[in-house]
Amino acid sequence: MAHEDDDGQAVPNTLGMRCDGDGVTRRRPLRERHVEETVEVAVPVRTAYNQWTQFKTFPRFSTVVRDVEQIRPAVTAWTIGYGPLRHRFAVEIVEQDPDAYLAWRGLEQHPTHEGEVEFRATESGGTAITVRMLLQPRGAAKVLTRSSRVVGLAVRLVRGELVSFKHFIEGLGQEGGAWRGTIRNGRVQHDTAEPPRSRVAQWPVG
Repeated sequence: MAHEDDDGQAVPNTLGMRCDGDGVTRRRPLRERHVEETVEVAVPVRTAYNQWTQFKTFPRFSTVVRDVEQIRPAVTAWTIGYGPLRHRFAVEIVEQDPDAYLAWRGLEQHPTHEGEVEFRATESGGTAITVRMLLQPRGAAKVLTRSSRVVGLAVRLVRGELVSFKHFIEGLGQEGGAWRGTIRNGRVQHDTAEPPRSRVAQWPVG
C-alpha cells in the first residue's frame, strides 16, 4: 500500500499490516529500524499518551523542536533546529490508537524518515514509552545512515528527547490537554457516518 504526498508522489509504506480480532486492519510495528529507545515515566498511560498528543507543547521540553503547527487533524508541520539553523517539514499521522500506539511518516517529496511510538503500562503503574524510527535519506545522506556514528547520533537525540519528555510530564503530574481520536491510514475515524456532501462547493445537500 502507498500514500501520495502533497506533490502526488507515491510513497511506499514499510509498515506492515495486521488484522486484529475485531476485524480492524492495523499496522504492525516497524520491522526494520535504525533507532529504538524506551523510557519509563511515573505517570499512568492515559496521562502520558494525552500529553504526548499535545504536539504544540513539544518546544517546551525539546532541545531541537522549535515550533509545531497543526495543518489538518492528521498532519502537522514541525520546525527543528540547532542554533540559527532551521528545517521545516510536514508529518502525517498514519495510525493512532488512544493510550497505545501512534505511527507517522514524513511528507517530503522524498521522505527522510518514518516512526512510531508505543505506550505500555508498567507494573509500578507508570508508562513505558518506546520510540522506533527508520531513517530514509536520499542521495549522499543515504550512505551516511550506514555509519554507526550517524545512527548513534540519532539514537542519542531520541533518547534525550524521551528523557526530556519524562521530566516534563512528571513535573506537570497531569496532562495539559488531550486528543482522543483514532486514525487509520491517515484518516480520522468518526463514531457516526458523516452526512452526504454536495459535489458542488458551497451547495447544500438535498
